[in-house]
Amino acid sequence: MAKRNLLRKVLAGLTLSAVLLTGEFLAGTAEAIPLLNGFGGPRDYGTQGLGRNDDSSTAAIPLPFTVNFFGSNYSNFYANNNGNITFEGPLGGYTPVPFPVTNQPMIAPFWGDVDTRANPGNSSNLLWIHSPNPDTVAITWDMVGYYSNHLNKRNDFQLVLRNRPDTGAGNFDVDFRYNQLQWTTGDASGGSNGLGGTPAQAGYDAGDGVNYLTLPGSRTASVLNLQNTSNVSSATPGLWTFAIRSGQLPGSTPSNPLMPVDTPAGWNFDFGLGDPTIPVFIDPVVAVGYDYILNSGPNFRTVLLPNIGDGLFDLFLFNGTNWVFNSILSQGTAFDFGLTGVDRFRILGIEPGAGLDPNDPQAFVTGLTFVSGFTNVNMNMVPITQNTDAVIPEPSTVLLLGSGLLGLGYFSRKKILGKKKE
Repeated sequence: MAKRNLLRKVLAGLTLSAVLLTGEFLAGTAEAIPLLNGFGGPRDYGTQGLGRNDDSSTAAIPLPFTVNFFGSNYSNFYANNNGNITFEGPLGGYTPVPFPVTNQPMIAPFWGDVDTRANPGNSSNLLWIHSPNPDTVAITWDMVGYYSNHLNKRNDFQLVLRNRPDTGAGNFDVDFRYNQLQWTTGDASGGSNGLGGTPAQAGYDAGDGVNYLTLPGSRTASVLNLQNTSNVSSATPGLWTFAIRSGQLPGSTPSNPLMPVDTPAGWNFDFGLGDPTIPVFIDPVVAVGYDYILNSGPNFRTVLLPNIGDGLFDLFLFNGTNWVFNSILSQGTAFDFGLTGVDRFRILGIEPGAGLDPNDPQAFVTGLTFVSGFTNVNMNMVPITQNTDAVIPEPSTVLLLGSGLLGLGYFSRKKILGKKKE
């Protein structure tokens, strides 16, 4: 049977109702971040939520605080069964549309075809909403199944909004917490047995057709890896945290940079690009240098480096075989690679004596612009570290850059050699 008509299934008139079912807890099986609980109710996620449904939404729910999301202040939100919240109105869309989605400001930990009609007998497979204090809201998709009425695979995830008035009016933090992800796709999105078709999408969208952030793996089978990865720490798999400051997404200012995913190939960034002339600021843990490697998207046009150490850095360009010294860059001054840009470059010369804390999220914020815009960018920023008792380069990005890295020649003003992050 064909999927039900979308307009018919957007139920804007549903109210936030109490769910008073009882039963025992069904344990998750994934080794990922636990969901916040202790809120009371049959599942400890609160007593308010959305009854069993397919593609439904709540009515407007008051926020305990006002949020500034790309210049628009919101004091209400709509919790949608299909793994997201919206601010302008409810959303019943079950197959995720690639961000940006015009006129629909959205925060989506897992936008896919959630179906909570089946009753497992223990009050799970439901959407719960709770505000444990005036500065926090938790929306929990509790062991939810997928369309149509399937419970053989279940996802357990949560969205947490945190008020941050200490950083400015309307500022807030967003947490995505993934305890268990087993399915990606409902039957009506081309899926079979919860997989294939058009998989779920995670991230958020300003609703202006330009600004958005899509998490790695979205709309592919790899979206399940969100439970195994993090932009916070490799010690917190399944936890993704973002700061919304002055209405802007991470990456808009040096004080609020994009944070990466730790991968074997280095620090990976995946983000939507609007105006290519406006810098995007990214920040990994620190090292004595970095390789910036474009995997997809337009070439790098400029780079702007922070004030670290003596504020001077060595720029190397890749000639297809070797890294070749190009020039010395100064902090705070954008370097232009030219109209065609470059798809990779190396920065060295960060003094170990600067003593930068590897856990400091503001350690080495880099501003980048691109030769063209309004597209998606995927890139790696590979740290080059130095042991105190060894100065032998040990390139681990050979798979990305080719064997030419083995011929690294370093002859700049500083005698700092390092090894790649392992």
